[in-house]
Amino acid sequence: MSAAPRSPGRLARLLDSDIAYSFLHSPVALPSALVALLCIGGALLAPWIAPHDPFDLAGLNLLDAFTPPVFMPEGRLGFLLGTDDQGRDLLSTIMHGARISLLVGFSAVLFAMTLGVAIGLLAGYVGGSLDAVLMRIADIKLTFPTILIALLIDGVVRAALPRELHDRVALPVVIFSIGFANWVQFARTVRGSTLVEKNKEYVQAARVIGLHPLRIMASHVLPNVLGPVLVIATLNLGFAILAEATLSFLGVGVPPTQPSLGTLIRIGNDFLFSGEWWITVFPGLALVTMVLSINLLGDWLRDALNPKLR
Repeated sequence: MSAAPRSPGRLARLLDSDIAYSFLHSPVALPSALVALLCIGGALLAPWIAPHDPFDLAGLNLLDAFTPPVFMPEGRLGFLLGTDDQGRDLLSTIMHGARISLLVGFSAVLFAMTLGVAIGLLAGYVGGSLDAVLMRIADIKLTFPTILIALLIDGVVRAALPRELHDRVALPVVIFSIGFANWVQFARTVRGSTLVEKNKEYVQAARVIGLHPLRIMASHVLPNVLGPVLVIATLNLGFAILAEATLSFLGVGVPPTQPSLGTLIRIGNDFLFSGEWWITVFPGLALVTMVLSINLLGDWLRDALNPKLR
């Protein structure tokens, strides 16, 4: 008797899926993924692969300040992208700064996604007056720009806490501010999908057998509305990184002791017209490259998950 054919594994099914085919044959998705992976990998591995430690005060030398990039006449091999006003290697500082930017971006998107999905599920499944109240709150929130809400929350926290605590809570406040400002898009998308899913047969069957509404929402409805959520999260990641850079550029983001890309751009902006252009140009290019690659991946994912475009 011949053996029964073995079913393909998960990896084989994934590689044979439409999304994998679209990814491997897209002229944008694969290069964008490689660039994003390079940016994220360089940021995560910065403590081990960065040429210098920009936070090691003992290793800094003010005589190295304003050293130009290596391709300029006065450049040095030890500082490929030059140094800033404190003598810190700019390449190493950018890699460490990208860690902060990515931490804020991922944390803010995760917070916004959790809050928005919970509100959207509750509003769509329960409906009635609760749905009306939550959606009117979302409509009011949409009238305020993200930066304005973040500035308002940051100002309230700074006024409520002693000055010596400002630097300690700066990073959590930025994450909360950006996340709280971006939950509406998740909520409205999940609410619309939930309104469709809650009237389908599998949800009706779960109600008939007496499952608790929270269990129905979490175990049955939620897995079927996550597709659009992943697309929104990918796109919002780039927006969150840009929002953090904007806040840090305005001086209300992360403290200078934990410089992000936005902080580096703000510091370099003071020397832009005095000839030390590299201090702000290279962090700006790093920010643009990282955000652009993430946004292009989000655009591809949106099209790949859209059944009308298949």
